[in-house]
Amino acid sequence: MEPLVAEIERRFAELEQELGDPALMADQRRYAELAREHKELSRAHALARRWRELTAQAGDAAELAADGDEEMRAFAHEQLAEARAALPEVEEELRLAMVERDPADSRNVLVELRAGTGGDEAALFVGDLYGMLARYAEQRGFKTDTVTTSGGDAGGFKELVLEVRGDGAYSVFKYESGVHRVQRVPATESQGRIHTSTATVAVLPEVEDVEVNINQNDLQIDVYRSSGPGGQSVNTTDSAVRITHKPSGIVISMQDEKSQLQNRERAMKLLRAKLYEAELQKQQAALAADRRSQVGSGDRAEKIRTYNYPQRRITDHRINFTVHNLDAVLAGEPDELTSALQDWEKRTRLEQASE
Repeated sequence: MEPLVAEIERRFAELEQELGDPALMADQRRYAELAREHKELSRAHALARRWRELTAQAGDAAELAADGDEEMRAFAHEQLAEARAALPEVEEELRLAMVERDPADSRNVLVELRAGTGGDEAALFVGDLYGMLARYAEQRGFKTDTVTTSGGDAGGFKELVLEVRGDGAYSVFKYESGVHRVQRVPATESQGRIHTSTATVAVLPEVEDVEVNINQNDLQIDVYRSSGPGGQSVNTTDSAVRITHKPSGIVISMQDEKSQLQNRERAMKLLRAKLYEAELQKQQAALAADRRSQVGSGDRAEKIRTYNYPQRRITDHRINFTVHNLDAVLAGEPDELTSALQDWEKRTRLEQASE
């Protein structure tokens, strides 16, 4: 543990020295990178300081226990026992704090929600999930923007894309990726029978142009007039855009903005995110071939969570974790679920690093 603590102390001191250099303000990008690293290392540094205090306490107590009088020896044994009891927990937390982060954790995200099985009820459930995620983003201090929507016939959404902007957005929202299942009595159900519906959520880290090389010759770009419910025209110009990436078969349609340029920019942003995610999935699949499981993989075929309305409970199937505060979670407070998943992911990464 000593080499790890020493390295944390060395790097933290180095970061504080660099951040204190007035010349750094001329390079805002470098300043942001160092400030982010300093923030991420702060918890580990506090734990390292606590480890130093406990090891010093144990050393001093051991000396007193050997040389002091009877009363002093009794006090020293108490101090020694206290330090030795606390050290394993601090060391475990320190190891977890130093687990390598997902490289995409600091990014903005695009959250794509789609109605699955269940018809109108699935579309209504997408609306509930959208409300939950938008309120959660607001609670965490993130900025949101609805990129594109397709309304359901009875309310809710058949499809919706939400952009969440803020440092660490992906580290929070990546756990929502997968199939969400709801069990409840629909408003239209006269017999009071519980129905099961699903919605898929894909959480895509936002990427810059330079990170994903898209050959323009691989794109088929079609423009058409935006249309509203029932197909009636709501636009007199060809402002809607559909981009097809021929090698992957990915199709992105965008019509929510008034200008063709804006719709094209948004469609390209979503396409880059999808291509980036596809490449990440390929890499993760290769790395995880011999692992038991994976959190945050974005596997859309995986049922990750069940929302049971009659029992007011939510179960996350990836870690077999259940909470009975469905109303609070849907109101934008899923922190208990997120924290449990973050802890699970850290421990899994630590186990994999040890292996």
